[in-house]
Amino acid sequence: SNNPRNIQPLVIHYQGGQIAVAHNGNLTNALAIRKRLEADGSIFQTTMDSEVIVNLIARSKAETQEERIADAARQIEGAFSLVITTNDSLVGVRDPQGFRPLCLGKTANGYVLSSESCALDAIKAEFIRHIDPGEMVIIDDSGVRSVIYAEPEKIDKKLCVFEYIYFARGDSHIDGQSVYQSRLNMGRELYNETKYDADIVMSIPDSGTTAALGYARASGIPFAEGLVKNRYSGRTFIKPNQEERELAVRMKLNALPHIVGGKRIVLIDDSIVRGTTSGIIVKMLKEAGAKEWYMCVSSPTIEYSCHYGIDTSVRKELIAATHTVDEIKDYIHADKLHYLSPEGLCRAVSDIAPNDLCFACFNGDYSVEVPAEQEEGVKYVLE
Repeated sequence: SNNPRNIQPLVIHYQGGQIAVAHNGNLTNALAIRKRLEADGSIFQTTMDSEVIVNLIARSKAETQEERIADAARQIEGAFSLVITTNDSLVGVRDPQGFRPLCLGKTANGYVLSSESCALDAIKAEFIRHIDPGEMVIIDDSGVRSVIYAEPEKIDKKLCVFEYIYFARGDSHIDGQSVYQSRLNMGRELYNETKYDADIVMSIPDSGTTAALGYARASGIPFAEGLVKNRYSGRTFIKPNQEERELAVRMKLNALPHIVGGKRIVLIDDSIVRGTTSGIIVKMLKEAGAKEWYMCVSSPTIEYSCHYGIDTSVRKELIAATHTVDEIKDYIHADKLHYLSPEGLCRAVSDIAPNDLCFACFNGDYSVEVPAEQEEGVKYVLE
């Protein structure tokens, strides 16, 4: 969002004191709650779904701040990892499915909460543990306390598998699984499923690099950097038309003819969402003299919108929702195209039980109900 009022943390003052809320995730029932609260006289200053949380806390009839937060958390649905500061405490809350990560660390002076463990490394904090789905931790002068705020029947672990594919930083561990190792494993599984004969393995930097290294190690095909990334370039998918998107991609990436010329290339990326960027990159490789290019994607086909905090767009804009794999291959002008199978992905994320992972963007199996009017994906319902 470009609205400065949406900058987090969201700070409010009310009769219970001052609180500040930072929210990672997306609430599926935020619009319904907001309409109800507005009908009761609440005033909203932002377009964030997070603002319904502070309103629920402020309107709660519970006696203590801790109970007010738990009361609010039981009313919201979807993905939320929350860090909340009060006048005298630091509180962490994770949704009953654990869609988004949250962990606890310790410094020389106290305790800290973070979405990812890599943030603890940056401040030389000791990793203590991950917060469980449906759990709330309270940190104050007496130390750390933990309560399970969610009703037992609502706790159903469904960790977002896309954190391991792309979203999380490679130097993080999430719920016991190394993100870097999982991406190496994805490359290995891609090779086991394809066994392509090629001259070099390349990535679309930087998101496909670790999986490309895994493919190269498993296959014995050398890894090469045939695309150079301009690290000061912005995102390309938000450009309004194809001509501007192609220019933006060319400003961001440049092919090296002396590396790719005359080569059969296995090209690795983490995902294909709309297909526009992949097609432009394949065109660049062709212009640089590549002989053949085999596109490998370290995730299954993204056929459904994510309603839990990963921006995978309106469903009709997802290329795999309206095209077969062969049609996508022709659209991006690749000689071959392979998506990692769901089974291969489960083998790659080897330290997490498959039933504990959310695959909704691949199979449409939403573990938390999505309002019917939002099933196909809606932009800017609440940001």
